[in-house]
Amino acid sequence: MTHISSMLDTYPKDLGGVDRQKLADCIAACFECAQTCTACADACLSEDMVAELTKCIRTNLDCADICATTGNVLSRHTGYDANITKAILEACRTACKACADECEQHAQMHEHCKVCAEACRRCEKACDELLSSLGRGASE
Repeated sequence: MTHISSMLDTYPKDLGGVDRQKLADCIAACFECAQTCTACADACLSEDMVAELTKCIRTNLDCADICATTGNVLSRHTGYDANITKAILEACRTACKACADECEQHAQMHEHCKVCAEACRRCEKACDELLSSLGRGASE
């Protein structure tokens, strides 16, 4: 059991029917993606062709910030607002898709971009699955 799951299990109030496993998976994916995107941006800055990676770096950093914020928001349950949760999950899913798309363009040449794209796709999927379990999936 992860610390994330342990904290969710010890929360003293009801989580309002939120799937605890999907929530725990999404929080973990968000923090993993934030770290991976930060590291990828740093690796891009060390590449000889750094000027050609400007958009990738920017997308990495935006995604990292949005994922970290999403993980933090999802970790708080007191005074829960479903509208805020859904909006931040949608924003995170969008940022992860954009970052994965950008990193995939560089994945053949830069292994760190391949690793980052994979983390972004996992987070995108975790956000989508949590959103769907909240009653509002990708098509709505």
